Amino acid sequence: MELMPERQVQFEKMKDTLARCYELYGFTPLDTPLIEASEVLLAKGGGETEKQIYRFTKGDADLSLRFDLTVPLAKYVAMNAGALSFPFRRYQIGKVYRGERAQRGRFREFYQADIDVIGDGALSVVNEAEIPAIIYRTFTALGLTRFTIRVNNRKLLNGFYAMLGLTEKAGDIMRTVDKLDKIGPEKVKALLTDELSVPEDAAAEIMCFMGIRGATDEIIDALGGYAGKNALFDEGLSGLKTVTGLLSAFGVPAENFAVDLSIARGLDYYTGTVYETTVTDHPEIGSVCSGGRYDELAGYYTDRKLPGVGISIGLTRLFFVLEDCGLLNDDVPTAPADALVIPMTEDLTFAVSVSTALRDRGVRTQLYAEQKKFKAKMSYADKTGIPFCVLIGEDEIAAGQVSVKDMKTGEQKTVPVKEAGEIIRAAVEAAGTVKVIKE
Repeated sequence: MELMPERQVQFEKMKDTLARCYELYGFTPLDTPLIEASEVLLAKGGGETEKQIYRFTKGDADLSLRFDLTVPLAKYVAMNAGALSFPFRRYQIGKVYRGERAQRGRFREFYQADIDVIGDGALSVVNEAEIPAIIYRTFTALGLTRFTIRVNNRKLLNGFYAMLGLTEKAGDIMRTVDKLDKIGPEKVKALLTDELSVPEDAAAEIMCFMGIRGATDEIIDALGGYAGKNALFDEGLSGLKTVTGLLSAFGVPAENFAVDLSIARGLDYYTGTVYETTVTDHPEIGSVCSGGRYDELAGYYTDRKLPGVGISIGLTRLFFVLEDCGLLNDDVPTAPADALVIPMTEDLTFAVSVSTALRDRGVRTQLYAEQKKFKAKMSYADKTGIPFCVLIGEDEIAAGQVSVKDMKTGEQKTVPVKEAGEIIRAAVEAAGTVKVIKE
């Protein structure tokens, strides 16, 4: 995805917002190699993964570009487990590569923004309860308020299917039920009976279970009717109670959260709580943030048990669909500088000194040194959206001052350089509170 400068600035602000939110919860930044040995990336994949991976040889080396940020994390934690402090909390915002057919909104090269909490031997379910709080803070910081964090528990589902004697088909059933929102209950039931050979009465029981709706407490109470029949189900219900019970303390409003028993996530390595986040007014976007709990993060690389919980935001796709839906806020400042210093004399020494002084005060400053007419210089400031011009002529040099012009209001005043920096910084800081997404 190649962007014009203004949009690129908005994209960078999204990345910065995510990083700040992640760091608020004690996550440390991590970078992993773009290029890995193919055997490392394919260890947990094969099948569809192998079809999509960019693979090449260099001499005797069989290499591939990373297709997600999770497998490199698994390798990193396994190799450095002895030196890391657990629970290990990391975030990574980086590019991944998938050799799928490029189409509108789908890219071969795109950014993901991930967080994961990794435990050594065990990991408290409280970490699973904290994830919705991180999702909530992240999206509200971006400017979204109308979204729903949908949560379920894989142990709950696996226990339920075990009660029905369908353990061997549980994975296929979950992937089928995951289509409920797209194709509806009748078609899902038909797929269960026709393609998966689930008995009619069991399929009816599954649809009844998936039909449990209501407020969080009402769903928890309804699930209690299945308790005591399967140990794994009871464990999953206990985990779900813990997650929902801590929501208020973690600052997640009830209107932004829902228990959804159809959520399973397509990957079989999830073992506990799973998450999907949808934008209320744009369900066609699908999940904008998903993930879950897993207990065998690095089984391919080490015998050490390293359970974890994490989420991933497909940042490039999210940005694309937000732009497509008209949700990007054009009031976000996107200028490359806060001030444009425009000398109107042949001697640029004072203008250079002023530029340096403004930068020393934290003002992003460009010096326009091109030999063009004054109108062309002002036109450049206007086209790039730079909010302030600092004009320097013979009178300003003689007085040791500068003329500051507010490009939005047209107001202009002559002040000392220090005061000019304060005026510009105050205005820029006020404008910097605008969020990337509008509603």
